[in-house]
Amino acid sequence: MPTMTHPVPTPRPAPSSARVTGGVDTHKDTHTAAVLDAAGRLLGHRQFPTTSAGYALLLTWLRSHGELDKVGIEGTGAYGAGLAKHLQLAGVTLVEIDRPDRKTRRWQGKSDPVDAEAAARAAQAGRATGVPKDRTGRVEALRALRVARRSAVTARADTQTQMKSLIVTAPDQLRAQLRTLGDRQLIHHCATRRPDHTTAADPSTATVIALRALARRHQQLSVEIDQLDQLIAPLVEAINPTLCALHGVGPDVAGQLLVTAGDNPQRLRSEAAFAMLCGAAPLPASSGRTTRYRLNRGGDRQANAALHRIVLCRLRWDPRTRAYAARRTTQGMSKKEIIRCLKRYLAREIYTALLTPGPSSIPASPSAAQEASTCSARSAAQDERR
Repeated sequence: MPTMTHPVPTPRPAPSSARVTGGVDTHKDTHTAAVLDAAGRLLGHRQFPTTSAGYALLLTWLRSHGELDKVGIEGTGAYGAGLAKHLQLAGVTLVEIDRPDRKTRRWQGKSDPVDAEAAARAAQAGRATGVPKDRTGRVEALRALRVARRSAVTARADTQTQMKSLIVTAPDQLRAQLRTLGDRQLIHHCATRRPDHTTAADPSTATVIALRALARRHQQLSVEIDQLDQLIAPLVEAINPTLCALHGVGPDVAGQLLVTAGDNPQRLRSEAAFAMLCGAAPLPASSGRTTRYRLNRGGDRQANAALHRIVLCRLRWDPRTRAYAARRTTQGMSKKEIIRCLKRYLAREIYTALLTPGPSSIPASPSAAQEASTCSARSAAQDERR
């Protein structure tokens, strides 16, 4: 039975004066670019290496098709970071593209040219409007330091958990000797032990050797965390002293919020957009006569956790927050619901502070100073327990 075949459309060149839109699908070793004319017709696609020369060739190729209007890039915070920086320096308007949804991907398939074309169409149609983060300023330096600190804190917590697990399964005499010690005493005691390595085949000696290695690793990670804290705290204060002056905002919390917003917080169009970015904007879940909102589980969860810590501190120290919580409690709201409302109000305050990085004209009150110091001490205590 004969079948009907459809000819594959061939890319057509555009006049040099026409406005074109580019799209890039980014990967570790190569980037695939596609270009569309003003009518949405595909003019071509091509693959480039992820090097400085490759970025220059990609930009030259896009501009060879006409006047470049904008470029949609998928993954500007990962594999596309270098290309985004190169295009920003060249004065190109960039649009951050999300991954295509599953329905669209099932309908048109998956390949690098297809993804590059989809990125160009999303930028051209206005479905994607996000502005990529600027990764050339002090906030990017702060992000790098925080990555190292977070991994050190996680590794230290894992080390302490491994020590407790070894003690649980240790021989009776050794377990009885160590199980009553506090965390600091346990670390110091195990780090100063001098086991006989010639008897490492004995389970008791081997456990002592393992505990000694883990305890010394814990101490080294603690020194590393302290050194990073000494770099992070003044950097956060220099970037945005207004944010650091807010009630309950310490260096760790402020650093996370600055990293979430980026070096160009003005890319966030409104405080509602910032709240959605932090996962603090409630989502409507109404139906018929029922009017309600549900918890937002999206957004940057690290930023959401930072807002949560600020709210907990204010519930303890800030009189206005305590009065609000009391009033809402009398109205029948649960504590979780009150915290969600407070996080939404707090996102509005944080957004204003992010856009005004200069020194605050209102001096911090003694209660605010006590609050910030208490929150910092509590955070340090939690890290120590880990």
